[in-house]
Amino acid sequence: MDFDMPGPDDPRRQTVRDWVAENPNPTGREMAEAGYVVPHWPAPFGLEADPMTQLLIDDELRQAGIKGPQNAIGIGWAAPTIFMAGTQEQKDRYLLPCFAGEEIWCQLFSEPDSGSDLASLSTRAVRDGDEYIVNGSKIWSSGAHLSNFGILIARTDPDVAKHKGISYFICPMDLPGITMTPIIDMTTAHSFNQVFFDDVRIPASMLVGDEGDGWRLAKVTLSNERVSLSSGGALWGSGPDTGVLFDLVKQNGPVTDPVLRQQLAQVFTNGKLLEFLQARSLSARLQGRTPGPEASIQKLFADEHGQAIMVAARALSGTHGMLSGAGPAGAVPGLSRAGATEVNFGQTDEFPGVDPIWHYGYLFQPALTVGGGTFAIQRNIVAEHVLGLPREPNVEAGKSWAETRGKV
Repeated sequence: MDFDMPGPDDPRRQTVRDWVAENPNPTGREMAEAGYVVPHWPAPFGLEADPMTQLLIDDELRQAGIKGPQNAIGIGWAAPTIFMAGTQEQKDRYLLPCFAGEEIWCQLFSEPDSGSDLASLSTRAVRDGDEYIVNGSKIWSSGAHLSNFGILIARTDPDVAKHKGISYFICPMDLPGITMTPIIDMTTAHSFNQVFFDDVRIPASMLVGDEGDGWRLAKVTLSNERVSLSSGGALWGSGPDTGVLFDLVKQNGPVTDPVLRQQLAQVFTNGKLLEFLQARSLSARLQGRTPGPEASIQKLFADEHGQAIMVAARALSGTHGMLSGAGPAGAVPGLSRAGATEVNFGQTDEFPGVDPIWHYGYLFQPALTVGGGTFAIQRNIVAEHVLGLPREPNVEAGKSWAETRGKV
């Protein structure tokens, strides 16, 4: 099988180039209306593009220096769920502004006391006429302080099994009673928030699907989340990818250290494997299938690959990789370049000319296997739903596994 991308004379590439020539600096709205934000979607939002066509579109736009709207949660997670289960009015109102990046979305799923057992959430939504009154709190809400809307799951029926009493809402983030506090991580970035709901009234028209069907819809969102987090750049779809790292290596190489060469060879190989996994996910979507357990396989692979990219980049930077602003460019210790006599690879007075995303990535990469469903949760999903292994036993507090099984 030939896994290489079609050459520069492929007519699909020329179609994109013609559009770029007419729209050299497109707005998010222009990209969305052209179908270039979600080309695999059906019209009017996409082009029903097959996986290779989508890869070609992405490649041509990248070469032209055109970036799509930055609205990952809205485009990758909220929109597919609304498209699948929302009313026609909800689709007409929310999808195009979402794809255009005109309205930013966040996710309001995780709670301080529910941990990885998302279905045990305690945020309540009580019906009151044409509204639901919401009380509770959510945590790890990325970008909530910058968002116009959130996708919210809340318990609407506490008297049924925990998976049955959950409903799914579109939540305007400017509603009275919504407050939030920032969570600052070790990168010093304000990415996350804890969001509080105090008698927040959400119109019943914001309910997505049927009342009590929220857990099924949440699983659709989570599957799309895992696909989205495992696509594109190394940092959950953002930042540098394998190609960016190896462009720097080619520009400044060759790599002479044999250990680093082997490390980079493994990163390159896994980058190619991830591209094939992404193409398979696109194929499944085009066949009308929502992401299933394979989304967990892809996320597992992508998270560890993202960490490997950052570890390799830091290794190329040598001890300078510990300094703010450093990155794998210029004359770095792991690279041999003729005429290089000093180290200059940071976007500060000390390291001019380097994208600060590298140092941010060095610090952020440990979180890749935790956010969006931990590596342990993903392995459980793969074990049970792909390999057919039995569920792990429920270990009672204070007892060993053997004790709970009556072995001791």
